[in-house]
Amino acid sequence: MNFFSSKKQSSVAIVGALMITLGVERSAVSATFNPAPLFESAVSYSTNIPRTDGGVDSTDIYYPVLSSTQTQQNSLPIALLLQGALVDKSDYSTFANTVARYGFVVVVPNHLRTAISPTGAVTGLIAEQQQLNDVLTYIQTEKSTPSSPIANSLDPSTLVLLGHSFGGAAGIAAIQGQCFPTLCTGNFTRPKELKAGVFYGTNFRIGQSSGGLPIIDNDGIPIALVQGNRDGVANPANAQETYAGIQDPPKAFITIPGANHYGITNEDNLIRETIRPTINQDVAIETIARWSALFLRGTALNDKNALDYVFNTGDALDQKVSVESVVKPIPEYTSVVSLLGLGVIGASSLNRKKQKLVKNKVLKF
Repeated sequence: MNFFSSKKQSSVAIVGALMITLGVERSAVSATFNPAPLFESAVSYSTNIPRTDGGVDSTDIYYPVLSSTQTQQNSLPIALLLQGALVDKSDYSTFANTVARYGFVVVVPNHLRTAISPTGAVTGLIAEQQQLNDVLTYIQTEKSTPSSPIANSLDPSTLVLLGHSFGGAAGIAAIQGQCFPTLCTGNFTRPKELKAGVFYGTNFRIGQSSGGLPIIDNDGIPIALVQGNRDGVANPANAQETYAGIQDPPKAFITIPGANHYGITNEDNLIRETIRPTINQDVAIETIARWSALFLRGTALNDKNALDYVFNTGDALDQKVSVESVVKPIPEYTSVVSLLGLGVIGASSLNRKKQKLVKNKVLKF
């Protein structure tokens, strides 16, 4: 690993000293930010979502418990969770409940269909791209239905995606706005409401033929991949390759050491996953949910504190993860203060990475 030369370190230190006074406000904000959920609790209800093909999807919807004042002050975006292949919606209840407490209405459908792949036809719970538009149509109905428990707190103009395994691949395909074989049937039009996506145990090899490096033409829509390093179903190397292929920042690759392919579900899957996790399941779920929710809040909802946590401070604060990320290019700076700010950010980032490197040498997962 390359570090700055001592001469460069001295220069950065001087810049940092000059910025102490100027950076007090930003430092105070970072120091006081709490990455815990915004709401104390969440609840859920079950419903059926009509499909374009004439069927229905049995669906669980999770939302935070709001006081009457909070209902008036909050407009909650929609987070559609696209399930992993053959994984029932109930297996995501803990994860979905946690994400909802960060200020989202989390929609978790059971989508039963037959998928045609190069290896043959498979029938079961299999996500697909068209679910995005079906869910948005349903949510519009819920908002205009006074008896709906979420009618008064919905923001149907903002849709974000969560996904697991095959569902994550369908989410990546949807973000690109094309109808990909196996992940899509019929026609697909990417809804304008789609703002960002976070996918666990996912790569764009899933459901697609092998070949060269997958190019993800995400058209500026932020994508994060969250990956357990003990995933025996979806190769972490394929996830890293998929991350490299994402064309437009912001993007993030968040590794959960000790988690396997089912770190996101209520229980490990002893049949479909050959590698056992070395991290407690509840800890894995909380970690995946927190980083997923904060990425979505930071990128889709312009939550500056959440954005700073994901792309700047969180990696050093949370020893349960390792983060690689790229943010959008910073506009040209025209002031000395802004230029000095860059030096301070670089210095603090270097120090955090060094501190984390030292800590990781004594950690065992």
